[in-house]
Amino acid sequence: MDLCYRLGLLLFFLKPPQICAVFINDNCTDYKLQFERTFTVPGDVAMLNSTLLTTKVFNFSAVPYNISWYDSATGKEMTNQTGRILVRGETLWFLNVTEEDAGDYMTIVRTATWCYREFTKLVVEQPTEECGRPTKAYQHLTNGATDILACPLKVYMTKLDSYNVTSSIMWYRDCEAIVDSEGRYTYIGTKLKIPAVTSEDSGLYTCTLSFTLDGVAGSVSETIDAWVTDEYSLTPQVHEPASEIIKAELGSNLTKLCRVFVPGVGRPLVNVIWIVNNTFLFNTQPSDRIYTAEQRFLSQEEPFEGMWLERPLMFSELKKEDFAINYTCRAYSARGSPVAYFTLMPTDPDLILPIGVVLGVVSVLFVLSVCIYYIFKVEIVLWFRSAFPVLYIDKDSDGKLYDAYVAYPSPCSSGYNTEVETFAIHTLPQVLEKACGYKLFIAGRDCRPGQAMVDSVEESLQASRRFLLLYNASTFRHTSNNNNIILSEDGVISTGSKTGDSGSSTDFVYDDDGVYSDQRQQFEVVVGMHRALLEGSLKAILVELEEISPEQLALFPESVRHLRRKQGAVCLWKNHRQKQQWPTCGRPTEAEKTGGSDTQSSAKLSPSLRFWKEVRYHMPVRGKRVVYPEKTALLNL
Repeated sequence: MDLCYRLGLLLFFLKPPQICAVFINDNCTDYKLQFERTFTVPGDVAMLNSTLLTTKVFNFSAVPYNISWYDSATGKEMTNQTGRILVRGETLWFLNVTEEDAGDYMTIVRTATWCYREFTKLVVEQPTEECGRPTKAYQHLTNGATDILACPLKVYMTKLDSYNVTSSIMWYRDCEAIVDSEGRYTYIGTKLKIPAVTSEDSGLYTCTLSFTLDGVAGSVSETIDAWVTDEYSLTPQVHEPASEIIKAELGSNLTKLCRVFVPGVGRPLVNVIWIVNNTFLFNTQPSDRIYTAEQRFLSQEEPFEGMWLERPLMFSELKKEDFAINYTCRAYSARGSPVAYFTLMPTDPDLILPIGVVLGVVSVLFVLSVCIYYIFKVEIVLWFRSAFPVLYIDKDSDGKLYDAYVAYPSPCSSGYNTEVETFAIHTLPQVLEKACGYKLFIAGRDCRPGQAMVDSVEESLQASRRFLLLYNASTFRHTSNNNNIILSEDGVISTGSKTGDSGSSTDFVYDDDGVYSDQRQQFEVVVGMHRALLEGSLKAILVELEEISPEQLALFPESVRHLRRKQGAVCLWKNHRQKQQWPTCGRPTEAEKTGGSDTQSSAKLSPSLRFWKEVRYHMPVRGKRVVYPEKTALLNL
């Protein structure tokens, strides 16, 4: 590779004739003979133009190159000859054509690493007896309309303008010169305007371009064979594509139609061509993957008379290289050559299904999370409390003495029940105090002798963080209609009278300890519910020891019923029901035979029982985070 590169550099700068011939014949990219021919006659000026300097061949604007012209018949390089030949880069000028100049001429473009070649044909014809050139262009004029003839020498004028060379044009009708602004003809740049065309305007028209190049005065001419017809066509109008972006899926097939409308009468001389990557597309075989079809004509009368021309561009399979490219449709005509294009872009990814799946999964996970939290809320909260106690404030710093005030029907009260008392005095402390570390105030256990009932209840409730109310179906059945305890808004307590079955009223009598069982029970409920519902200073926990029927519930105080509806109650009887639903199958075990009562008792006292978990869920959190009084005071400023 290094040797080839050095050889290329050597040929690029030195170009020995013998070595160059071998290099040209064997290693250049050959673009062969151009389709366009240059026709001329002896004595005229002829211009050959190479088409190798395009981006389709190489990036000539960024890569250094050298261009040379050769006579393919002799192999000699074309050089400047005063008054005869002028080489200007990609253009070869014959300033005074002779018959010997006819033939093929080769263009070689060399870069440091490669070369490209192309052939251009020069055809030298002998003039005929008629005026004009033997090879003619054909144009038609519309009868009765103002029409124009376009001189085919525009490419010469463009090249001369790039050299800053002044040129002039002259029109001839047969052998007579047409003078601008005299008579019925008018010069418009390189065009000849003919108003009110008649059949007499048919004939040969010659345009001659005169100029001086490299000190040599010369001219070049082209002849137009014009005929008058009643048919006419105006400037084509490209309706599709509409210079748009079309999105398509990789691997799919695609058909895009080029639709051109030509206003006029008759069949227009218009060619619709698709251009892909600066290359004219003429392929009509589906095996070419990108192909077109023959041009189709469709006439139209309303609202404007004219002809629709349609030519499809078809892709049998879209590939990656087909995207981000402009596909141009051009309508070639003597009236003009309008263009339109479309650009292929890959379709956006279909996000509807993935988004739908993601949203569906998120929704299902959310519903499952809510259901799981709802079902296992107590377990989750208790685990979080035990795992992250530092997130919770230590309750020992709030000035309270007890975690809960336990209220239940005491002995001698109308709602007294031995099972309730056993649960309050023995079972509750076994679990909450011994196993869980809570500190409880239980009226029948912790009251100080001789202390007044009102003071005892008030002080104990004020020193407690929770109000734990134990009840069964018979706890409130004798107290629902007694209004003897009245708690005013300012906290003043007054007593009423109790009406017996005979209708007589008797005053409440206090014993030596200042405790009357029914009145104490009512007072605990009234004060506890007042603090929980009205003041919000104490959170109440309802513990339901047995199932309550609607009739029994109707006898409960309104405050208890309201709190039961609002936050529910922790029900011990639900655990007994669950155990009965799943009895032990088969023969009883030895533990069940000998110590069944002990096993059941130990199970009731286990903190992992659902009932005790619910009670612990409502009890204060045993946190570790300490809030210092100084910081609290500063925050309250």
